[in-house]
Amino acid sequence: MAPQTGVSKLAKLRELMKALPANGFEKKGMQAFILYYGDAHQSEYLRNRDKRLHFISGFKGSRGIAVITHDRALLWTDGRYFLQALNEFDPPEEWTLMKEGVLGTPSQAEWLISNLPLNSTVAVDTDVISYTDFVSMSTSLANKGHILSPLEENLVEKVWGDERPPQTSNPIVPLPLTYTGKKAKDKVEQCRKSMNENGVTYLLISALDDVAYLLNLRGSDIPFNPVFFAYVVVGIEEVHIFVDKSSLVAEAEQQLKNEGLDPIYHPYENILKFLRETASMGFSYGRVWISAGSSYALHAACGEGHVHIAFSPVSLMKMVKNEIEIEGLKAAHIRDGVALVKYFSWLEEQVTNKSNKLAVTEISGADQLSKYRQELDLFVGLSFPTISSSGAHAAIIHYTPSPTTDARITDKEIYLCDSGAQFLDGTTDVTRTWHFGKPTDYERECFTRVFKGQYFLNTAKFPNMIKGNYLDTLARKSLWDVGLDYLHGTGHGVGAYLNVHEGPTGISWRPNPDDPGMQPGIFMSNGNFKTFLFMYKTKLFDNRRFETM
Repeated sequence: MAPQTGVSKLAKLRELMKALPANGFEKKGMQAFILYYGDAHQSEYLRNRDKRLHFISGFKGSRGIAVITHDRALLWTDGRYFLQALNEFDPPEEWTLMKEGVLGTPSQAEWLISNLPLNSTVAVDTDVISYTDFVSMSTSLANKGHILSPLEENLVEKVWGDERPPQTSNPIVPLPLTYTGKKAKDKVEQCRKSMNENGVTYLLISALDDVAYLLNLRGSDIPFNPVFFAYVVVGIEEVHIFVDKSSLVAEAEQQLKNEGLDPIYHPYENILKFLRETASMGFSYGRVWISAGSSYALHAACGEGHVHIAFSPVSLMKMVKNEIEIEGLKAAHIRDGVALVKYFSWLEEQVTNKSNKLAVTEISGADQLSKYRQELDLFVGLSFPTISSSGAHAAIIHYTPSPTTDARITDKEIYLCDSGAQFLDGTTDVTRTWHFGKPTDYERECFTRVFKGQYFLNTAKFPNMIKGNYLDTLARKSLWDVGLDYLHGTGHGVGAYLNVHEGPTGISWRPNPDDPGMQPGIFMSNGNFKTFLFMYKTKLFDNRRFETM
């Protein structure tokens, strides 16, 4: 059977919307369907099976929300992906880009309220939408007479059908104390201390990197992220793990016992049933601590009045590295630096040697860097797809070269390489910008102003526990002086052989209420060094001035 086209996918989705019941309204069907990027664990990176937004729209970015009505298809994403989304929409004439964060762009709720008929019903998959987003959306729509209807099955999955990629259930392996620095039992006891302080009986852990960190286990169910699909529920005396137990290698199970845990295992898919049964027992069994960022489906299963909604203590614990993790991260970055120096030295020789007939492209360059990394001790894999981008491609902030876009790296244009690796003792994320010939005066100015921002941020002295949002201006001041800016965050947390983007602390123009503040032991990237390419190439900044100046 021939693959479905972008047009046929949208047509089938709209047929399903019209066939659904309408929650008591006289109208039949759903007037709109909201599709959030993500999986049931609100992961940033996804396995192929969970790339629903990519399937229906063609967009490959790691942040997006689609709203599909009977005659419109819109996608909201942030400044990292404006150019990429326009290049990837399938078909481009069917999709409208909504530039999140740009003045005048309505929110999804605002757009729906302005464009839907009275008393409309909007459908959403509660496994993918977070509790926070569901409550906000539901409240906004209800205030105008609309209903946000939770779906038990994602409509895009029904359109996808047999073409949908299979489940992943790769081996779950132990990460020794040599690298973790703290036993799983000690981490659980630290959780129980927080639980006791907050008067809860259960702690639900749904973020996959939190699960891997707490149990000192690692997997490979999601590319570039050493995580596995599981939930953990920590009780006052017991620990429940919801996982495909056949994936747990014998050494991993034994390490849990050696580190003081003898968990109760459940099938992965039984998490909602367990939570509903626990909630049905009433308050005598206490409350469940659950993060507001977890799925609405998990919150609903816990039942109203049975939850303590707060940021996960595991996320906060994971963010502050212990001495072993700190030394591991330092060592990983030193080793990784060797690979980068080798690569850039090799690349400069290939590009500037006029007698050299070898043409290095974005893909062959990224492959060469990967080869150098594979030679390093404790190397596991890359921490994200290498952003090897030449010339105009460097304006696409999360660009990934493909055979159809693969460009040659020359001494005539700027080259950006944003890359990282996973090592048993740490995770790296490094961006470097090069010009192997003579840059223009404007390129020099942009580069210098971005460098000033990086320097000011890296040398700043600031109070302990200050939120990263307050530091963001330091990186942008020199750009703002001449009316320039960049449409993404400045820095993010980095995991210890975990996810390359690690919250809740970050340096960004966006306020983050979950950010507990900067403190010793947190590893942060300063990613704004790549941003001047975005300003240099994209048409958004052709006149170099803010609209208000």
